[in-house]
Amino acid sequence: MSKQSIPATLLVGLAALSLVAVSAIADEVDYTKMTPEELAEYLIFETDSFRLDQEVQEGGTARQRMVQDDLQKTCSIVGGGRPDMETLLEVSKQARETIVYPEDGIQLGDWERGRDLAWSGYGYRVGHNVDDHENNDIGGNCYNCHQIATDRTGGTLGPSLVGFGKIRGTSDAIKKYTYDVIYNSHAAFPCTNMPRFGSTGYLDEQSIADIMAYLLDPESPVNQ
Repeated sequence: MSKQSIPATLLVGLAALSLVAVSAIADEVDYTKMTPEELAEYLIFETDSFRLDQEVQEGGTARQRMVQDDLQKTCSIVGGGRPDMETLLEVSKQARETIVYPEDGIQLGDWERGRDLAWSGYGYRVGHNVDDHENNDIGGNCYNCHQIATDRTGGTLGPSLVGFGKIRGTSDAIKKYTYDVIYNSHAAFPCTNMPRFGSTGYLDEQSIADIMAYLLDPESPVNQ
């Protein structure tokens, strides 16, 4: 297999391995006969190249975290491709089925706490230097992908959210749409890069309500 025929993502993975590990792969298996998906699975789970026995903050091990669910497998198409329309519609349907709504209806929370959460990168990390969740709320890290308000600089991977509530208003339909996207983004944008904050248990109900307030509340800097 020539260097040109190996997907860039797999070259990065190979580069991260030690020379000993690469030699072991060559001795044990003919990886040139593997599909990109098979090679990725082999490198991650079978070569002992990653510390998959490490405990993770949400409980369990790094190995358990690396196992993809059906939705992730469907969307993880090597080479930057996308599933066909039928598959995308099925992904969206499956995502909608995971959404659990608050018993008292969708409400806006505290936009000031929502601002802190949107700009916080605290989360469930792997390794020895993990986050102290007793003193810091688990954040959404929204700024990494979105420009959210004009008083701070955010990312460009996702669409700008500046003026989100000012443009869309705060109707029940908009609140439901916003809740759905935060809870499980694939419901609206199948195979998006955006995390599934609610369905994975990463953000709790109150945190979602507070981030929604940051996006929708007329007093929020987002809408000034």
